[in-house]
Amino acid sequence: MHADNSLTFLESGRFRPEGAAESIAFHNVFRWTPQADTIVLSHERRGIDAAVWLFDLVTADHEQGCDLISREAHLCGNDRYQARLTFMAQGFDLEWTIQGPRKDEHLHYRYR
Repeated sequence: MHADNSLTFLESGRFRPEGAAESIAFHNVFRWTPQADTIVLSHERRGIDAAVWLFDLVTADHEQGCDLISREAHLCGNDRYQARLTFMAQGFDLEWTIQGPRKDEHLHYRYR
């Protein structure tokens, strides 16, 4: 935990895109910073000084089927990144939807 009560998650592993024959290695660094009414999610893969703000996670409406949702999409070029967070008994799930001219992906992260 950092002085601002944020947590940094260092993530690595392998994933196989749909239709691909082989998996791809990945490495990410995410900082989760609680605020009064949001959780700020930032990407620090290139270091703290090059952190990229992704979005603020805010309380979702009950009918959205999750607990928190990105307030606005994060734009990377013309690709739009959005997320939904659902609390589980032993942690939480974070579902990413990435849509745009270069990507049409749905990622499901499980934090336990």
